[in-house]
Amino acid sequence: MAAEPVPRREVVTRTPGTTTAAPRAYRPVAERPEPLPPAVRTEVRRLIRAQLRAGLAVGGTLAVLVATLPLLLRTLPGSGLGPVPPLVVWAVLGIAVYPLFLVLAGWYVRRAERNEREYTRAVEGS
Repeated sequence: MAAEPVPRREVVTRTPGTTTAAPRAYRPVAERPEPLPPAVRTEVRRLIRAQLRAGLAVGGTLAVLVATLPLLLRTLPGSGLGPVPPLVVWAVLGIAVYPLFLVLAGWYVRRAERNEREYTRAVEGS
């Protein structure tokens, strides 16, 4: 008894019967093999620096706020009842910080998209 042949695998890239070509793969400007014009190279560097600045600003803000929060809660008097109980500190660090994360993440996304729009406008205009 012979084993049945295994059917050949097919990669489906479009609906059968269509004559349109498959979409071209996206390649970022910085990874294209042809040499980039100096103006585009300058814009790529500007975009990278702007994205890095935005990321460092968000990361630094988050690090400073989250790192100093336990110290702040430890030194605040609990309205005459002594230091803030550890349960409150854990609740603030575990729950109350997340809205701050969302605000900073939203700011970062808007900033990154704006940087990319400016880059696209500059590259298409040159």
